[in-house]
Amino acid sequence: MSWIFLIAAGLCETAFTFCLGKAKISTDDAQWWAWISAFGVLYVLSAVLLAKAVQGISVGIAYPVWTGIGAVGAVLISFLVFKEPVSFWKIFFLTTLIASVVGLKSVE
Repeated sequence: MSWIFLIAAGLCETAFTFCLGKAKISTDDAQWWAWISAFGVLYVLSAVLLAKAVQGISVGIAYPVWTGIGAVGAVLISFLVFKEPVSFWKIFFLTTLIASVVGLKSVE
């Protein structure tokens, strides 16, 4: 169950970065506040789920996996939703990030 909490926490982290991106491009105050409010809710939910996950997974593994899911998700959203440019080096470093998180888990 701890891994489900951890994955959900990482997905909430990805979702709150999406909200931050939408707030950045909001055209009026009401939209901005709606996106920032969603950001805040998801931020808190992500932290709560991470806290639940570390009850069954070591912090040294849970935190890097959480940040890795969030980082990879944020980069993918920036490419797919916000149409930021994709480059070889962005993909390269994203791949090394994933490999590092997998490596950490494998030597646990």
